[in-house]
Amino acid sequence: MLQVCCGSVRVRSAPGWLVLMLMCCWCPGGADSTNVVIHKDAQFDVTYSDTVASDNQTIYSYNHTVSRNKTEGVRVSVELVSESTQSPVLFVVRQKQAVLSFQVPLILRGLYQRKYQYTQVGRTLCQPPTKAVSEMQFFYVDVSTLSSTSVHYQLRVSRVDSFILQTDKKFSFNATPSQPQFLKYVFPEGMDTVIVKVNSQKNFPCSVMSIQDIQCPVYDLDNNVAFIGMYQTMTTTGAITVQRKDFPSNSFYVVVVVKTEDEACGGPLRFYPLSPDELFDAGNRSKTLDVIVSPAINSEVYVMGMLFCLGIFLSLYLITFLVACVENKRMNKKREGLLQPGDASPAETASLLGKAPVSPYEYVSFADNGSTLSSEAVTNSSTDGNYGYTGLETFKRRSITAHHVAIRIDRLLESVARSRQESLSSVEEDDYDTLADIDSDKNIVRTKKFLCVSDLARKDKRILSKKYQIYFWNISTIAVFYALPVIQLVITYQTVVNVTGNQDICYYNFLCAHPLGALSSFNNILSNLGYVLLGLLFLLIVLQRDILHSRALDRKDTTALECGIPKHFGLYYAMGTALMMEGLLSACYHVCPNYTNFQFDTSFMYMIAGLCMLKLYQKRHPDINASAYSAYACLAAVIFFSVLGVVFGKGNSVFWIIFSVIHILATLLLSTQLYYMGRWRLDSGTMRRIFHVIYTDCIRQCSGPMYIDRMVLLVMGNIVNWSLAAYGLIKRPNDFASYLLAIAICNLLLYCAFYIIMKLRSGERIQCLAVVCILFTAVVWGFALFFFFQGLSTWQKTPAESREHNRECILLSFFDDHDIWHFLSSIAMFGSFLVLLTMDDDLDTVQRDKIFVF
Repeated sequence: MLQVCCGSVRVRSAPGWLVLMLMCCWCPGGADSTNVVIHKDAQFDVTYSDTVASDNQTIYSYNHTVSRNKTEGVRVSVELVSESTQSPVLFVVRQKQAVLSFQVPLILRGLYQRKYQYTQVGRTLCQPPTKAVSEMQFFYVDVSTLSSTSVHYQLRVSRVDSFILQTDKKFSFNATPSQPQFLKYVFPEGMDTVIVKVNSQKNFPCSVMSIQDIQCPVYDLDNNVAFIGMYQTMTTTGAITVQRKDFPSNSFYVVVVVKTEDEACGGPLRFYPLSPDELFDAGNRSKTLDVIVSPAINSEVYVMGMLFCLGIFLSLYLITFLVACVENKRMNKKREGLLQPGDASPAETASLLGKAPVSPYEYVSFADNGSTLSSEAVTNSSTDGNYGYTGLETFKRRSITAHHVAIRIDRLLESVARSRQESLSSVEEDDYDTLADIDSDKNIVRTKKFLCVSDLARKDKRILSKKYQIYFWNISTIAVFYALPVIQLVITYQTVVNVTGNQDICYYNFLCAHPLGALSSFNNILSNLGYVLLGLLFLLIVLQRDILHSRALDRKDTTALECGIPKHFGLYYAMGTALMMEGLLSACYHVCPNYTNFQFDTSFMYMIAGLCMLKLYQKRHPDINASAYSAYACLAAVIFFSVLGVVFGKGNSVFWIIFSVIHILATLLLSTQLYYMGRWRLDSGTMRRIFHVIYTDCIRQCSGPMYIDRMVLLVMGNIVNWSLAAYGLIKRPNDFASYLLAIAICNLLLYCAFYIIMKLRSGERIQCLAVVCILFTAVVWGFALFFFFQGLSTWQKTPAESREHNRECILLSFFDDHDIWHFLSSIAMFGSFLVLLTMDDDLDTVQRDKIFVF
């Protein structure tokens, strides 16, 4: 071997004249040049301990056999033995189709440009594919430095065992920030999708797993791992679903990198920069990890999951249809039984025939009038000497009299019906409270100690129907304007995830996230189908009841006109629409769940809770219920605070103080409005009137509240809301949207419990169908909440910490715990709506002046 010391030029086995030419061309300094190039034929798995300085350079030559059907991993490990150096040592690995270079000490930057140095570096060489069946390839490791003093180092090149990952076979390894690892996986025949799982027993140090295509270079350092492919941070668990269609070579690299700092995984920052150029020793950041590649589900499981989802909710359609048929048959039998003369009273018969029921007193007067007339006739005839009246003639005279009275009643009812059937186009918003009796005595009526539904159902039904239909049209408009930009935004989110490969943007349950097309977690989207289907089913049920009620009004059924809770279906239509929109927006949220779009999942939950409370209140307060405009304005304020809480509420004392004050003031104002039935004013004299009431009722004489039942409800409501306000002010929960939703749900449950208790206390009963709905709904809610609190992910933490809560699928290998929450909660909401719809069916034949208000 011939060596030429000429800068960095080395010539082997060359003729003398060529050597002289090269020296003349490349070495103008001749003997003045002192740079020595040393070449060594090196062996695998041998540690070389050498020195290097600015006046010498060492080149290690390796060769190995590369096969087309077999990939062999090669790893270069370097350790700097010298404690301090003026300049780093540069290592350049030259391969046939790639070049890898790194310096030792290796400098990696962290947050705020902090610098960490590592004296031990290990890198795996990229192995480009070869077209030949078997080929001998050379690669070279060049070692050089600009340090004037000799630097002692150790070099070792070794083959990587189990460089090719096997399906369902776990492989363990160690990694540090300066010693990353990557392994190769090849898709077997017939397998199109796999899940790559990386696990560790230690939370920290924070690490990154990446899936990259087979190409050189491989980005396996903390500062470049995010350049290509898919990646995610992890503490103890990481998982990425990989599809064959995304990798033309039918193979990919699994890259695992340990980060220089733990801040990205929710860990503390250990060091703070004292000067910009200060170097930090990161200490021991070694981490043991396990990687396993498992086959994902096939198309048959997708089909089974979709059929299961449809089957559950379509079966509820079938059950609802059967129950409706049974109820219709029972009502027909009841109607037929009442039509029999021996089984029905005259009032019930008249009601079923579409005529006004005549009171028993009126029947007695009719009989008395008939008797009087017949008696007078008999007396006159006896006086006139006409003794021909018989009992049959007396009966005929009475029948004729009753017939005339019935004709007069029919004519009166026809005139009343004509006045009730005026066109709704003549009804305007200004017509509210225009009846003279309402204007004159509503302050008296609404402040009576014992109110009946008839006292608060005095307005024209056409006016109230139009008023409550606005709820449905408003929420439909809101849904369109809200949903369209939401859909556009989540599509953008999904596109960003697919293009950048950043799996930290979305908080999926990565152990059970089944992709379909461009969607990363199709199962979480599919499970929201129940909200839409059951919302539509509820709308159909309400429509059927609305049609039956309209027909009863058309045939002048006085039971529909004068009995039971007044039927207004506008709020029911709004509730069904809100349930459908909850399903749509929850699906949009699960396209890419994170804290910035969590309001998509909760906005219509607030609306559902608010509409349910309004419906409960409307049942016995139809004349004084809130208008759609004021109700939706209040709900808009709730959503506004929800957005502020998500953006500014985390650890912000000022925000929590302001919100708690507003919460308490709103509770007091609403309590006053409900207690006085709206018969109070908020003006400059309000405080004077409050002090006057306190003085007269509490100081001058101790008198109890006039409306005890209302006072009990409002006191309980204030206790609950003040407690929730204090909890929020003290604990300051990070998930403000869920905290706000908890306030709404607690108030709704409190009002429902109060309504049912007062209903039973008033001597009313709950029919069998409503009891079944209540029990069924309570049981389903219990199971639903169990799955909800499993917490498979949480955007209150970092993405890496959230993945610690990920779990495997538990139903059909397709649905996880949160999907089951979607199934059960949609059924429970549907059942809750049915409870509101059927709870007062027992009052359909009770006069409204006998139904108490509470």
